[in-house]
Amino acid sequence: MPRPLRVAIVGAGPAGIYAADALLKSEAATDPGVSIDLFERMPAPFGLIRYGVAPDHPRIKGIVTALHQVLDKPQIRLFGNVDYPSDITLDDLRAFYDAVVFSTGADADRELRIPGVELDGSYGAADFVSWYDGHPDVPRTWPLEAEKVAVLGVGNVALDVARVLAKTADELLSTEIPPNVHEGLKANRAREIHVFGRRGPAQAKFSPMELRELDHSPSIEVVVNPEDIDYDQGSIDARRSNKQVDMVAKTLENWAIRDVGDRPHKLFLHFFESPSEILGEDGRVVGLRTERTELDGTGNVRGTGEFTTWDVQAVYRAVGYLSEELPKLPWDPASGTVPDEGGRVVEGGEPVRSTYVTGWIRRGPIGLIGHTKGDANETVANLLEDHREGRLLSPEAPDEEAVVRFLEGRGVAYTTWEGWYRLDAAERARGEAEGRERVKIVEREEMLRASGVEV
Repeated sequence: MPRPLRVAIVGAGPAGIYAADALLKSEAATDPGVSIDLFERMPAPFGLIRYGVAPDHPRIKGIVTALHQVLDKPQIRLFGNVDYPSDITLDDLRAFYDAVVFSTGADADRELRIPGVELDGSYGAADFVSWYDGHPDVPRTWPLEAEKVAVLGVGNVALDVARVLAKTADELLSTEIPPNVHEGLKANRAREIHVFGRRGPAQAKFSPMELRELDHSPSIEVVVNPEDIDYDQGSIDARRSNKQVDMVAKTLENWAIRDVGDRPHKLFLHFFESPSEILGEDGRVVGLRTERTELDGTGNVRGTGEFTTWDVQAVYRAVGYLSEELPKLPWDPASGTVPDEGGRVVEGGEPVRSTYVTGWIRRGPIGLIGHTKGDANETVANLLEDHREGRLLSPEAPDEEAVVRFLEGRGVAYTTWEGWYRLDAAERARGEAEGRERVKIVEREEMLRASGVEV
């Protein structure tokens, strides 16, 4: 009797869970069956949803419900708190599985090469997001002394950072933020937040819903300079061909023509300002210099040679995420991705047998969470084709308990899907005591204990 197809997925965020879902919905799930193990370096699953989405986004976090339903399936096991490659290597995985899918995402900041990035008060947005999302591997405090702050970038992460900085701590208290984050935000002195983009309104990467949410806070006054509302033919074409681009542009236009209100925190959205230098004194940020740009007809911009100095005491760089290089896999340092063809890992022009990628480690940190589903479907379709054609490697120990014995023999304190239910219940109990849905547990050891793991 043929055994089930054994697949390891490294990374239990949306990309990895969507890949598991695609496997479960395939013909192989009924004949010969599939057996899927997800390995996650955090003690809890859900990746970006738990540690990369702002806490005041309950609608986006609602995606967890759908992901939860996938992980509830009996063909799937979760091994949390397991790090690749220190706890388990690619060679180890190949000993237990027919195929390995990497879906490790991206959680580091892409480099911004301008003078002054090393100054005290110059921060990567990813680090700040990890702090306010209660990531166990970052410091428990964050310096929030600056009254005027710059955020570089015009994507949704920039909006999240700007919004969290501009809101009051008590506005966020109804969310799942842990006590250390609430205490930190109570000390926040920011009164002016300046968001800078080097191109125009039609080139902003905001999603319309995220942009409009800025204006919902009773403490945030959103300000757009009418002079920043400008379009060339490339911009007009972008608006005509993309409904979301047009919606973003219309929202910005409406804000530019209204009177500025009296809400206490001002959030300025600046366009056509390209950051050229972070200014410092005594090793600390004291300002930002930008060069005014202008459209060139194609939707791109060129510098005008006109510079402005902005009085800010902190700069947050939200210019994109970058994936970490994965040992034993080929790597493209320019894009921060694993080279692939259709999700098959490729090295020297040839597919690496039984090895696949999906999500941001495959295509870079672009697109919304939902875009990851199509990516996973393509990768899994090619994995299953390789299985049908007999192109997969044969594992030495494919029985399901072999990997359990391996991890236990290594002394790895791994969490399970049942452990997530315990952690979830513990966080919800903390929330109920404070009239909230949940309060996130931050410390890794405390997460492990709540999951039923001895530490």
